[in-house]
Amino acid sequence: MKYRLLVYLLLFVFPLPAQQSVRLQNLEKERSMALAAIEETNLLLKENTSTMSNALNRLSLIVQQINSRKGIIQLLDDEIASIDLEINHKNAQIKTLENDLNSKKQNYAASVKKMYSHKKNQDNLLFILSSKNLSQSFHRVMYLKAYSNWQKNQAGEIAGKQTAINQEKELLVANRSEKQSLLNSRQLEENQLMIEEESRKAEVKKLESNKKSLQQELTKRERQASTLNREIERIIAEEVSKAEKAAKAAGGENRTAEVRGGYAMTQKERALSSSFAGNKGRLPYPLSGRYKVVGRFGVNQHKELSRVVTKNNGIDIETTAGNDARTVFDGVVSRIFTLPGYNNSIIIRHGNYLTLYSNLDQVYVKQGDNVKTGQALGRIYTDREKGNSTLLHFEIWKEQTKLDPLAWIR
Repeated sequence: MKYRLLVYLLLFVFPLPAQQSVRLQNLEKERSMALAAIEETNLLLKENTSTMSNALNRLSLIVQQINSRKGIIQLLDDEIASIDLEINHKNAQIKTLENDLNSKKQNYAASVKKMYSHKKNQDNLLFILSSKNLSQSFHRVMYLKAYSNWQKNQAGEIAGKQTAINQEKELLVANRSEKQSLLNSRQLEENQLMIEEESRKAEVKKLESNKKSLQQELTKRERQASTLNREIERIIAEEVSKAEKAAKAAGGENRTAEVRGGYAMTQKERALSSSFAGNKGRLPYPLSGRYKVVGRFGVNQHKELSRVVTKNNGIDIETTAGNDARTVFDGVVSRIFTLPGYNNSIIIRHGNYLTLYSNLDQVYVKQGDNVKTGQALGRIYTDREKGNSTLLHFEIWKEQTKLDPLAWIR
């Protein structure tokens, strides 16, 4: 029974610190990423002063900040739980080592006592000389040598066990210190969460007390979004018609559409389209640096404001002033145009897929240019009247169908 228990301890208990160590490292890594996300959100909030026109975006940032903070608190709880497991394991391991040490000490003490008792009766030399024959003398010499070595080994094992116990106790102290540090961090995060919750409530109160202004802003955005949508559809229809004429002129040999009434692609464009589709979920964000998604695709019921419903044909990404929009995939600059509310917009064609980058202050490319993944297309506009908001509007289309960008970018 004791042997089976020892095997169990060796196979299942002793590997625990290594497993826990990996788990703690992963948790610490996740916490670092969450803290970096909060830092990015803080910088965006500091850069953008609060105005009615960007209040919804600020509220979205604050909510994301709160969710990240809650995530950090959960990760801290997980880390504390993992350390508790390590502490419990260390205590059990120390107890096992101490029991083994006591057993070895008792056995060693008994052997020493027996040896002294034996020496009172006769010394080792007499023990050997009193042998009946040479063979017996030899065996007695070997016995005494083996017994002496066993005693030395026992003494060494006892010292080793004592050292192991001391080391485990030191690790236990370190674990308890780390746990206390995590508990302190958790308390600080809880305090910060309370501050952020108050900030969220203040933003909600401000919006609810200015419902008329908010509704006017939302109506204005809807009109601008509809204008943008009509312009994109017009451009798509124009390009489909142009490609269809080119296909007819070539006898349909060089250009074919994927669907009836779709964009007739060349062989090169078909390959590009297939490659774009194959990268679904792995496309980069259409910008680098610090950024947060503050407007999501589709019809969205605002979680904080029950009467606010927004409709978005793409996503809105808040970033820092001076940041550039970057293409998410190889393609050709299909069109560059200007509309109220969106400033400069660029459409990149990737076969029968299209990506749209709107609200640019400066444009670095021209129509017909071939662009590569990650290439800067233009500087994103910073609106001084909207609290220095720097917002990129991004859309993905296939033929005339709007797609959720967040399903395509990693």
